[in-house]
Amino acid sequence: MSQQFQASIQKATAQLNHVILGKSNQVRLSLTALLAGGHLLLEDLPGMGKTTLAHGLANVMGLDYKRVQFTSDLLPADVIGATVFDAKESQFQFRAGPIFSEIFLADELNRATPRAQSALLEAMEERQVSVEGETHTLPAPFFVIATQNPQSQSGTFPLPESQLDRFLLRVSMGYPDQAAERQLLLGKHGRGSLAAMQSCISKEDLLAIQALVPKIKVSETLLDYIQRLVAQTRQRDLCLLGLSPRGALALVRSAQAWAFIQGRDHVLPEDVQAVFVAVVGHRLVGRRETQGDQLARHILNSVDVVGGVGV
Repeated sequence: MSQQFQASIQKATAQLNHVILGKSNQVRLSLTALLAGGHLLLEDLPGMGKTTLAHGLANVMGLDYKRVQFTSDLLPADVIGATVFDAKESQFQFRAGPIFSEIFLADELNRATPRAQSALLEAMEERQVSVEGETHTLPAPFFVIATQNPQSQSGTFPLPESQLDRFLLRVSMGYPDQAAERQLLLGKHGRGSLAAMQSCISKEDLLAIQALVPKIKVSETLLDYIQRLVAQTRQRDLCLLGLSPRGALALVRSAQAWAFIQGRDHVLPEDVQAVFVAVVGHRLVGRRETQGDQLARHILNSVDVVGGVGV
């Protein structure tokens, strides 16, 4: 494994931790989603640093970055683009929308109607969009970061399961601790530090890392552990909706990326445990009161690493 890549990842992590104070685990999970070639859903109250984290990721990677504020009157064409008539050329031409960027931020995604939300489905899964019967390939790398507000807030539309399943990880920012918040109040960190960030991972290096992540070794014993976790999510007395095969693959790929960030060429049970809640929480629908992350933690605690299911 290239030492250069490890040094670059450490530098990127340090810069992000300087901007997003006291959220080292959230920063590491966000990098995990990017290095694994997936997409990231940031969920929390407004003003918790979700957009700042997205902007920071774009800065340390030196990638093209576009942001769209999702609102109730947003149309799919506002995101993916449209075919318009060019009077000068006397023909119709496709004008690309903001989704044609290497990092695309869908800010407050769940404030848009389901019709506008659906504009992301093909793009996130196929890395392409179809307009008027023509297919247009998106750039590589292509990374979607979506933020959403809690569903209890007014003016939100819940994301359907098919949309949620396309996000590799869901991360909640949470309130800062007292020391971190004091630094923010003093104006020493946060959004004001974005301009000082430097790109430390080139586009070519990022694509190389994304190609290396699937090659991180996963032993047969570890796959047994992962399959026991997946099987537990499919217990009908516990979950109405368990983990799909795509979700199981997301768990493996996320654990590989987490191990890569740690500088290892193989996955440990600790890597699976570190990403499990972020991978699984938004994909589960519980049968009882426990939902989402709480249900995922219950499942993680009930499955033993060496075999068997606990109480």
